[in-house]
Amino acid sequence: MAERETIAAIATGLVDSGIGIIRISGREAVEIGDRVFRSPSGKKVLQKLESHRFYYGYVVEYKEQKEDQESDEIIDEVMVVAMRAPRSFTGEDTVEIQCHGGVFVMKKILGAVLSAGAGMAEPGEFTKRAFLNGRIDLTKAEAVMDMIQSQNEFSLRSSMKQLRGGLMEKIRELRSKILHENAFIEAALDDPENFSLEEYGEGLKEKLKVILQEIENLLQTANDGRLMKEGIRTVIVGKPNAGKSSFMNFLVGEERAIVTEVAGTTRDVLRESVRLGDICFHITDTAGIRETEDVVEKIGVDRARSCVEDADLVLYVVDGSVCLDENDRKIISVLKDKQFIVLLNKSDLENVVTGSDLQDFISENLPGGERRNIVKTSAKEGDGLEEFLETVKSLLFQGEIKQSNEVVITSVRHKEALQEAYHSLILVEKSVQEGMPEDFYTIDLMNAFSALGKIIGEDVEDDLVEEIFSRFCIGK
Repeated sequence: MAERETIAAIATGLVDSGIGIIRISGREAVEIGDRVFRSPSGKKVLQKLESHRFYYGYVVEYKEQKEDQESDEIIDEVMVVAMRAPRSFTGEDTVEIQCHGGVFVMKKILGAVLSAGAGMAEPGEFTKRAFLNGRIDLTKAEAVMDMIQSQNEFSLRSSMKQLRGGLMEKIRELRSKILHENAFIEAALDDPENFSLEEYGEGLKEKLKVILQEIENLLQTANDGRLMKEGIRTVIVGKPNAGKSSFMNFLVGEERAIVTEVAGTTRDVLRESVRLGDICFHITDTAGIRETEDVVEKIGVDRARSCVEDADLVLYVVDGSVCLDENDRKIISVLKDKQFIVLLNKSDLENVVTGSDLQDFISENLPGGERRNIVKTSAKEGDGLEEFLETVKSLLFQGEIKQSNEVVITSVRHKEALQEAYHSLILVEKSVQEGMPEDFYTIDLMNAFSALGKIIGEDVEDDLVEEIFSRFCIGK
């Protein structure tokens, strides 16, 4: 921060709109704002005005040496608010200029502010300053970006819960419990006359069970949280002409993919995102999987197999009017380690394959002989959507999508840190069971303490902080 004490950026989107906001933050924010803001009477007044109140006036072109104030070139009429530190988002002096929302106007005002002495803000720098100045922890900083990118009610609610400190409080509570046990051990080792470790191990095991269960509860929310926040990476597979593209068009609500009677129409992958109820699907329609000598179609089949590897959910579309064959066996072999739903399509036609036939065929060809979810659909008639959505909820969300006030883990970074802490505490538990000396416990206890600290930013490397905030938009 020393190199660029005061920064500025356009805080609203770079699109023509009713209102735009230019934000200035740093030690000289008010002084710089005063260089470009004029009262209705043409006076420099910003440094004299009350904090946290809006004032009407004009933004003018900045000229470094100018004696005649009457020659000010007005850029726009604006509302300005100055927020004195520490009562601002960044914890620093902050000025926000609300102007007309034309892109040219906003850039013109930002140019005047930069000419007056501010530096251009980097992506996420305002939020990073809030974190570095202790206004927010790292979970709240990440929640800001999550809220901006929210695509559904669940994502918005979980972001707000995290922004209000729900996850931070839970992590600090866990760290406090771990630190208490570590402090007691170290005190007993330094002062055995006043602190006894006799039978301490058994008591520690009971406390560890509670902490481990709390971490496990958080981890159990991670998969649901990620899927609801980011959406379900969904891949549609099947033989050529099974109705894959028709089903994608049905979900999307428009003719996104070409549909013909000719098998093998789809040669490449097609991607589209759609929200159905509370669930967002990132759908990939793939080439029909079959043995082929066509070079282009073969590339499409290889890409289909590759897409399956990265999918959260695979939709295996089966044409109910066509007998199952060797190509279906190959498709099932590709799906052996994936979560998938079988769509028995073309229910509007006379079927030669029943749900029972399909279930038996899958059980015969899938390792373990597992039974799978089969949904009858007709992409042409639009049948089966409700049952499909209920099946998705049952398969991926244990039958329901929770909208509770509980803390939910939606970040892969948070999940990995929790797993690291959990593993360290398991090692402590193992040391107790094996009768190891108490000073061995402190190593893994502090490893768990540090792992949890990564989540809230109290034990995190600078490179990670830079990486997190680099994902933010400029002006936030």
